[in-house]
Amino acid sequence: MEVILQQTLAAVAGTLAFSLLYGVPRRYELYCGAIGGAGWFVYAVLMQKAGLSATEATFVAALFLTFLSRCAAVIEKCPATVFQIAGIFPLVPGAGIYWTSYYLVTGETGLALENGFAAVKAAVAIVLGIIAVFELPNSLFQTLCRKRKENHP
Repeated sequence: MEVILQQTLAAVAGTLAFSLLYGVPRRYELYCGAIGGAGWFVYAVLMQKAGLSATEATFVAALFLTFLSRCAAVIEKCPATVFQIAGIFPLVPGAGIYWTSYYLVTGETGLALENGFAAVKAAVAIVLGIIAVFELPNSLFQTLCRKRKENHP
């Protein structure tokens, strides 16, 4: 579990750096970092503890962080994509794309196909996870996630 927590902290740091690099407004940066870290935490736990495949874990993590992104959007009254784009960063199969290119250049076609197919499956899992949550009505998120206003006399 210690390794998962270290990876999660790295995901938070990477997501924060990504949000800084792409000009996310400062008041949303902590949300972005937390959402990216939460997505990676779910992914890592499902892979290492629940024994799901990388594609299955990516799909569930994308569902979870998209849900969190929509909640943050309701709370902060801004578009969900502010949190979604930065938060999805740790799940993007960049290493798979790199190794696919590497194996293509070195002439190892079998390994290139294997890594490329795994990267495509992860990308499709991310897309399906995002679509599934964005198909839920906004009223659901308004009910579940909005800040409770205290009644003051």
